[in-house]
Amino acid sequence: MNRERADRQFDFLLEIDKEKKIGRQTYLSDGSRKENDAEHAWHMAIMVLLLSEYSNEKIDVLRTVSMVLAHDLVEVYAGDTYAFDEKGKETQRERELEAADRLFGLLPEDQGVKFRALWDEFEAWETPEAKFAHAMDNFQPLMLNAATGGKSWQEHGIHLSQVLKRNGDSKLGSAELWDYAYENFIEPSIRSGVLKTDEA
Repeated sequence: MNRERADRQFDFLLEIDKEKKIGRQTYLSDGSRKENDAEHAWHMAIMVLLLSEYSNEKIDVLRTVSMVLAHDLVEVYAGDTYAFDEKGKETQRERELEAADRLFGLLPEDQGVKFRALWDEFEAWETPEAKFAHAMDNFQPLMLNAATGGKSWQEHGIHLSQVLKRNGDSKLGSAELWDYAYENFIEPSIRSGVLKTDEA
């Protein structure tokens, strides 16, 4: 064993434990509390394993799972930016780039390059894997909002137009799952009055 290499790997593993403390705005399905980043990543990884058959294009499932597990790690330093926080989004890219340099720089060089490449691929939205990973990142909070009667949406006064804008490119990863999500998560929320139209 290369002791220096192992030390760097374990230092990284301890550092990313902080992801469990990064709060998100989406509630658990029972509405009892909000989820954290690590729970979100775990949920998406399972979603990729279960739902990859619906990807528009054939994907490398392990690479996609790796991507969804890695993509929010930078929030250990950058913090979570709420999907509908327009002010926060103004500095999100800069904060996350700095965090990626710092965090992945903790790893042995070969692994740091690999993790950074996964993060960059997700951010670029270009590969089939990145598109499907983004779809999971969008559908997971849609599913949980629908399950909780739109608890987070109501808390923040979110309207239908905002949800549609946020999820507009989800169909690039899976048109089938976008149709499913619209019919089963969004439309019922509109009918119940939980998700307001801008005219309401």
